[in-house]
Amino acid sequence: MTFDQDTPPTGTLRDWVDARADVGGTAFVFPETGETLDWPELRAYAAQVAGDLTAQGIAKGESVAVMHPNGLEGIKALFAVLYGGFRVTMLNLAAGPDALGYAMEHSEARVAFVHDDQLDVFKQVRPDALRLYEPSNTSADLHAVAATDDALLMYTSGTTGRPKGVVHTQSSLLAGGWTVSVAHQLTPEDRGMGVLPFYHINGLCVSVMGSLVSGGSLAMVSRFSASRFWQQAEDGSITWFSVVPTIISHLLHGQAEPSATLKARLRFARSASSALAIETQRAFQDRFGLAIVESLGLTETAAQCLVNPLDPALHKIGSAGKAISNEARIADDTGTECAPGIEGEIQIRGPNVMKEYLKNPEATAGTFHGDWLRTGDLGRMDADGYVFVTGRLKELIIKGGENIAPREIDEALYEHPDVVEAAAFARPCAQYGERVEAAVRLSETSTATSEELRLLCVERVGKFKAPEQVHILDELPKGPSGKIQRLYLNKMLHGA
Repeated sequence: MTFDQDTPPTGTLRDWVDARADVGGTAFVFPETGETLDWPELRAYAAQVAGDLTAQGIAKGESVAVMHPNGLEGIKALFAVLYGGFRVTMLNLAAGPDALGYAMEHSEARVAFVHDDQLDVFKQVRPDALRLYEPSNTSADLHAVAATDDALLMYTSGTTGRPKGVVHTQSSLLAGGWTVSVAHQLTPEDRGMGVLPFYHINGLCVSVMGSLVSGGSLAMVSRFSASRFWQQAEDGSITWFSVVPTIISHLLHGQAEPSATLKARLRFARSASSALAIETQRAFQDRFGLAIVESLGLTETAAQCLVNPLDPALHKIGSAGKAISNEARIADDTGTECAPGIEGEIQIRGPNVMKEYLKNPEATAGTFHGDWLRTGDLGRMDADGYVFVTGRLKELIIKGGENIAPREIDEALYEHPDVVEAAAFARPCAQYGERVEAAVRLSETSTATSEELRLLCVERVGKFKAPEQVHILDELPKGPSGKIQRLYLNKMLHGA
């Protein structure tokens, strides 16, 4: 199967894997280990395990959890679940134990593929109904799968604190790879660099699905390393890569340089997940001579929904780009489209938009104006269709491309008996874009320290999400209704 520039992919993930296997060729390479996985080998494994899961009674569209870092075994597990017509439930390894346990229980998964390094955490938080996958040495005919059937469940933080389960169908997940393939003119000769975790929508849809739909291949590494990145890219023979602003900043300030051979082969780099500072973008391009294509994506839009054109002469630095292979508009609170230059909410419509939030019809209804997805981001569109993000309606903290719900931090702080009021907030950060801080009001007799409260958060939500500093205040700012005004905390405490 080949993708068409003007028409979203038809069929199912199984159809596309079959088509790639019939043609043959390399699917994935792993520079760290020297392993290679071709499409026929991947299909054979996926078909075998999918038949086994079917024989074990896993229903079509039922959640099957995958708890793996980037790597050969994780990719095989991902494609086995997709090939069988099940709903792959990608568990975020950076999430704290509470969020992982919630996702496992909420998804109602009964089987999980778990990396050896994650077994202890898995056993600690798994619900009784969830077990490790074990081959049964049996098989059954695979479920008949349609393009409208569920394919992916991925949890994303929300302002309520509880993660929301974003459901994508076979068609919308494929469309996520299609939008990337069209915008970046990917071909079977291209090879991407899978450095972002594939349990994030960027790593999954841009890198993995983009390679599947385009017919290309992917060099995948377990994690980003500034000192090894360029050498891994060289070893993997890549032609493009997708990263987040944090990685671009690390590469810019690192000592390593790409070889002349690699620079000659690289076509472009792309940045997404959070805004890329204009100064960083220009400095990177000046130093490495490599164009960065800035884009915007959401879990709800199967990653990319806005992107700058591939031609550097058409880039508008500071813009998240324009809609390619989907539609974008700026609208007011009533859903009325705004004129060019007028600020409003960025809204997206297209084949890559999610089906729903799992078991949350209220949230699903609230995130749509008709068939337009409300992103929660504020922006304006110029006369050429380029969108400039100006702020966020939501209170999410975006640290290194990872969404962190302030309420999740609040709830961890409230577990301390002396905490009377708590509010986490974003603090601008050159390294991560934003970092987490929090403010609390304690009971009058409390002797709790900031460090004690910070360590409580580390224990509850993990080191990455935990605030770097917890401010102890006499009073937290509140609005007329008595609600804590977390958005004022950064200015109140830091003057900016």
